[in-house]
Amino acid sequence: MWRALSLVLGVLVLLALAWNPDAPEGDSPQQRLVGTWLREYDENGAHVRRVLVLQDQGRFDESSRDVVPGQPDALHRHQGRWIFDGTNLKRHYTLLDGKAPSAPVVPFATFELKFNSNHEFIGRDHVHRREVLYRRVPDGTQP
Repeated sequence: MWRALSLVLGVLVLLALAWNPDAPEGDSPQQRLVGTWLREYDENGAHVRRVLVLQDQGRFDESSRDVVPGQPDALHRHQGRWIFDGTNLKRHYTLLDGKAPSAPVVPFATFELKFNSNHEFIGRDHVHRREVLYRRVPDGTQP
């Protein structure tokens, strides 16, 4: 009897730890990433807004606006394919500002993801040794 009770309590504890009220039911982790994400940061005197749209067919669009006081805004648009392996968000860039990438540009980005919620994640870039924060925003958000 104690063994059965322990088993039931163990299952209940695991269910309580895994339950996320924000999670869409039945969606795979990859499906939960589908949507529009915003990353904002300051770098080299510029304020950067980067919008990443992850489509459910495994394609992505990434647009960014770099604002430097006293200079025209720099706008960029990139496209490619993405997958999520359960730990890492992997992107392969096929177009950088409308052109195929060429050396010395490495057309890949991989971030180890840690989800704060279904509306925010931190990506750890082990190559460049930095963490980035993305938050879910409405479709159509501009950089």
